[in-house]
Amino acid sequence: MLVSGPVQDLLSRERALLADLQAFLETQGAPPEAVEYARGAVRSLDESFLLVVVGEFNAGKSSFVNALLGATVLPEGVTPTTDRIYVLVHGDQPGQMEPTRDPFVSRLTYPLRSLEGVALVDTPGTNAIIRQHQALTEGFLPRADLVLFLTSADRPFTESERQFLALAARWGRSVVLVVNKADLLETPEQREQVRQFVETGARGVLGLTPPVFLISARGEQRGGDPGFAALRDALRTRLSETERTRLKLQSPLGTAAEILSGEETRAEAALRTLTEDLSILRDLEAQRERHRETMLGELDGQLNRLGRLLSEFEVRADRFIDARLRFSNLRGLMNSRELEEDFRREAVADLPDALDRQFGTMIDRFVEANLHFWEDVQAFLIRRQPSNEVARTRFSYDRGALLEGIAGSAREHLETTTEHELARQLARDAEDALKGAVGGLAGGIGIGAGLGALVGASAVDFTGGILAGLTLGSLGLFVLPNKRLQAHRQLRQKVAGLREALERIVRREYEREQERADARLRDAISPYTRFTQQEQARLAQAGARAAELRARLESLQADVKALA
Repeated sequence: MLVSGPVQDLLSRERALLADLQAFLETQGAPPEAVEYARGAVRSLDESFLLVVVGEFNAGKSSFVNALLGATVLPEGVTPTTDRIYVLVHGDQPGQMEPTRDPFVSRLTYPLRSLEGVALVDTPGTNAIIRQHQALTEGFLPRADLVLFLTSADRPFTESERQFLALAARWGRSVVLVVNKADLLETPEQREQVRQFVETGARGVLGLTPPVFLISARGEQRGGDPGFAALRDALRTRLSETERTRLKLQSPLGTAAEILSGEETRAEAALRTLTEDLSILRDLEAQRERHRETMLGELDGQLNRLGRLLSEFEVRADRFIDARLRFSNLRGLMNSRELEEDFRREAVADLPDALDRQFGTMIDRFVEANLHFWEDVQAFLIRRQPSNEVARTRFSYDRGALLEGIAGSAREHLETTTEHELARQLARDAEDALKGAVGGLAGGIGIGAGLGALVGASAVDFTGGILAGLTLGSLGLFVLPNKRLQAHRQLRQKVAGLREALERIVRREYEREQERADARLRDAISPYTRFTQQEQARLAQAGARAAELRARLESLQADVKALA
């Protein structure tokens, strides 16, 4: 490379830019290949000028290279003869093969003056049946300083060639288009038609009009070809010391532009993903609120059913009092134990079982609503797949791990919290609360007893308290009517107190379960909420840094383009 003062300044600026770009990519957690491309761009400044020959299988690349060099250096044939990338450089020993760090790249020396200062690269066909061939060619493209793009006159500018040329344009590579096998075109009109077709297609892909040369490699090997002579003249200009220096400086900047564009695209995709994720979290909050509304919406119905059971008990108790506390039942009033047993059988009746069933229904609804909520959370998060733009970035991995944590929390809840266990917990909480409310009346009923049994025992207890002292031996006949009225009033007071206690318990259980669901959801999503806030701040800083790198890059590109 011609290293004058201005070139040395450009080199220093370019090395600094590429080093800063590499550090930026590593900081942002870019995909490994992007970081490797940045490293390769730095290394390319110290490598020979790379003149890369690409094209489809059967376009005659090996014949073209041999004709260009004026010697049979590479094998030729009708089947894919190049299964690796050959880097041809000037050397004293003809045909000496040297291994490289890449097992699919071979270095071949040949004593040709035309190769001095230039490494000519022959690549496998871009459309060869062996897919590895195309991968080799596309992987080598970012290292090229000048691309000789070979197409064939019998199949000019195919779709696969258009796609490959678009890839070269992405990397900002300088391209010379060569149409081989031009000897198959019989008239000047046909040659001009093919030239215009290729030129128009390339302009549509590259956004500019590259030079197009119609040549015949076979004709050149057999005595000379006018098109080949024109191509040699053009390459002589392109490979002059000054022009080679400009292209050598320009190629890493094209690589840097593509890498930086990729990082900017990934940053935009990450911001879109974060925005969508925040919307998802809001939807989860909406689900949680719907879960709350669903549970509270059933509360009145649960309370009405409990109240109806107590009202039915109250009616039976009233009837019992009216029927038993009468002068006609003097014999029955003489035995308080028998009176209490009759009350249990006739008034309390199936109240304990009915209450147990009602509490069971309430608990089932708790369980069902809870598990459905977490199933919705899990289903929500399973659908959150990362976009292709951010795949294999650190952002994608970190985000995926946190979302998996939320989904895992939902999954763990569904797997470990069985319906039986949750029902038992809710029943235990409700029973503790109920015992606290009516336990003083229940006379030692244990926590292990059913809820209905607890309420039923309390009903017997407090009604027994009302009936206590109403035996004939302790009453005068004239006070019995007053006692009956007093028993009715006390029954209503006690039942009202029991109804109020049960309503308070049911409401508290609904609220307690809602608090549990809220706490579980907050605990599950709080790490991701922090992540979104941190990532938004990081991406804002990254955007500013990318803009600064972009400005330096464009300044360098302008200065390199103006290099005389």
